[in-house]
Formats: sequence, C-alpha cells, structure tokens
Amino acid sequence: MKFGTLPDEQLSSVSFTLPPDPEGNAAVLPGIRAASPCIYVGSGNWGHPSWVGKVYPPKTPATAYRTLFPRFFGAMELNATHYKIYPENVLKEWAQPAAGLDFRYCPKFPQSISHYSSFVHTEALTDAFLQSIQGLGKHLGPAFLQVSDAFSPARKASLFQYLASLPLDLDMFLELRHPDWFRDTEPWITVLQQLRKGLVITDAPGRRDVVPMHLTVPRLFLRFVCNRDHPTTFLRINEWSQRIASWVNLGLEEAFIFLHPGDETVIPDLTVAWIQALNTTCEVKIRMPFVQQTSLF
Repeated sequence: MKFGTLPDEQLSSVSFTLPPDPEGNAAVLPGIRAASPCIYVGSGNWGHPSWVGKVYPPKTPATAYRTLFPRFFGAMELNATHYKIYPENVLKEWAQPAAGLDFRYCPKFPQSISHYSSFVHTEALTDAFLQSIQGLGKHLGPAFLQVSDAFSPARKASLFQYLASLPLDLDMFLELRHPDWFRDTEPWITVLQQLRKGLVITDAPGRRDVVPMHLTVPRLFLRFVCNRDHPTTFLRINEWSQRIASWVNLGLEEAFIFLHPGDETVIPDLTVAWIQALNTTCEVKIRMPFVQQTSLF
C-alpha cells in the first residue's frame, strides 16, 4: 500500500498525535460499554515465506497460506474482490478454513464500480458483488468501498446516490482520499450517519489530513499504514490502543484493524504488538495463538 507513505528520514517531521474526537461521535456511541465488544486485527496478505516456521508450521507451501491464515489472525482485508467478482461458491470455499473461528473477511468493492463506473449504471455489478460475498457466510465482515485519489467532492452526488441505493442492512465502510473531502467534513459525515455507513480511517504518515477520527457508526475500520517496525510505529500503536479503549468504554461494538507496514515480514510482530496493547487497554481478550507456539520477542 503506497498511499500516504513516507521515507524513514522524513518521519521525524511528522506529528503522529491523533486529533481529538469530533463532537459528533457522542451521537454515534451510546455512552455505555457494549456487552461483548469485538476487535479483529489482520492484514491484506495471506502470508510470506518468512512467516513459515514463525507463524505457519515449518515447510508450509505458499499454496497453503490462505487456508492457514484464519487460524492465526482475526480478519482479512480481502483485496482480491477489488479486481474480480468471484462466483459465490469460490468465496464459500475460501471461508471454509475459518469454520469454528471468530474470523471475518472484509471484501473490497470491485474497481469496476469504485474506480471506473462514476457510480452510474452499476446495478448489475453491485448485485453480482453482493451475491458473491454472501458465500463468506457468517465470516462476512464489513465490505469497504475505496474511491480513487482523484475522486473529489465535486462528484459527491453520484457517490451519495450510490450509497443510498445499497441495502440499508449492508455493513460497509467508505474510504475517501482526495484532500478536498477533508477540508469540510461535516456535510458528508452527516450523510454517512444518515445512511448508517461507516468511514474508513486511514492513518498514514504522509496524509495526516485523512485521519479525521469521525465515527459514523459504532464500529471502526482502521487501515494502519506504517514504516515497518520503525520506532514511530509502536508509539502510534500505543496511542491508537488508548483511543480505541476510550471508544470501547463509550460503546464501540467492533473494530477492524488492518496492517500495511510496507514489508510483509514484520506483519506477525506488529500483529502481536497491536493485540498486546489492545488486550491491556481495552480489557478485550483477543486471540493470538501463534504466540504460544513461537517466541516473537
């Protein structure tokens, strides 16, 4: 994920302090801790050879990464669906290794809709995508719609009409990137709240403007972009865990955290760092079974 990345030598000039909560969050969170808040930590990568013997059993072939991933992580940012609408039975097959596990797949809307349609005449494509992801069954998490960096608020009418056309009960999040969206957030934040659709928070070193901290539904979808295991990464994890803990205490129901460190080899270690911080601050026990079979620290 190259969006919002910076070279290491520029990180010292970045303020990673998270913005304060917008006042509107108080209208989204009920103010009372949910009975069973859930937090899922994962990535968009099935695996890497360096994970073999550290996370996956020794001699695991790359062809087995997909079937093993749900045993060791909480969620998958399913980017494959961005490039192709798969038959429902294929996604059903992908979901089978998660049977019996509290694991979620978060499918990305196809680029044929999000990038190339201008959100016009998308009925057939949308129906096909929504039918496809039903194959994930009870392991279906929120879908997310990422519009292109060039998609500005000047084209908001078609986007809002499209969002309004989606099923009201569809659990989905929107990721915006064009800087103009973040110059005046109130109008479109209100629209998302009314439509009961979430906002993806993308925390990236080079785009501090896209970390508005707005919750439009009582759930979080965070895409965490960092520079591998650079010291700033762990400072940011600690600050985020504190903020998520405050939201959990105010009624946040779910949080999905996806890691984009620019280096797949560090994903296991960063997963552990996130889960340890969250287990401490949120008092929500998150499983991390591969820690018991290996020593990551």
